[in-house]
Amino acid sequence: MSTSLPAADVLPDLEAEEVEAFLRAHPHFLAERPDIYRVLVPPRRLHGERLADHMAAMLEAERARARAMEAEMRAAVEAGRAGAGLTVRIRLAVLALMRAPDVMEAVTQEIPALLGVETCTLAAEPAPRAIPALPPGVRPLPAGAVTRLIGRGRDAVVRAQPSETTLLHAEAAPLVTRDALARVPLVDGPPMLIAVGARESAALPARQSVAVLAFLGRAVAAALSR
Repeated sequence: MSTSLPAADVLPDLEAEEVEAFLRAHPHFLAERPDIYRVLVPPRRLHGERLADHMAAMLEAERARARAMEAEMRAAVEAGRAGAGLTVRIRLAVLALMRAPDVMEAVTQEIPALLGVETCTLAAEPAPRAIPALPPGVRPLPAGAVTRLIGRGRDAVVRAQPSETTLLHAEAAPLVTRDALARVPLVDGPPMLIAVGARESAALPARQSVAVLAFLGRAVAAALSR
């Protein structure tokens, strides 16, 4: 029967000595890594100012983490509110499309006001074969542009740094600092998208927006197919 002590009975003293020696050789180690204080047990305030300083540092590290978590929660709540607001506005836009006798007029004139944005346009790639003519005012796109701009397998995207704004937003391009693109899935027609351009980023929140923007694209396709 072995008489050697278990590792758990031997290592703690040795590790403690090593840690103590390291910290004595590197007195600024903890001060330069305040996150470590979060996992340490606070010292009792009995032995002078140095231990009191360590306790204060640990408390400040925990307060900083709490502040960061609170800020993250506030940002998530605000993003949720912004996404919910866009959902309501898009529902109003869909209702406008349903009653509009002229779809292009609704897209370019009514929907920007309902969404609180600067511009809405429709753009389409060249038709691969003879199809019914699209309404006047649809902007031309090069072949493959819809998938390239929105992304393969995606129905909508919000872009914080829009590219090719002149192609998509025409004369309103200088005003656009953020945009959203959604596929307009025509049953019998070329690849098409709706481009929504905003001056203020809050008008097109990145979170909780893609699904409702995709719904707007499908609503436009249904209106054009009437």
